[in-house]
Amino acid sequence: MPVEVTIQKTVLAIVTDDPRKASGAPTFVVPDESRRQHVATILSRILQGQVHDLGDGMLIVVRH
Repeated sequence: MPVEVTIQKTVLAIVTDDPRKASGAPTFVVPDESRRQHVATILSRILQGQVHDLGDGMLIVVRH
């Protein structure tokens, strides 16, 4: 039987308006606020994570 490995308690992606604000995870630079929300939502569905808005133009997708 194959063993399933899942990643938990980690930042899976960062969606930001400024790449200088982010490091340590795949980063998507999206200048427009509404588009940034949309990209974060789509990524959360794909990555099976949750979106958290950190303010100042930065959202993170995490898996708890």
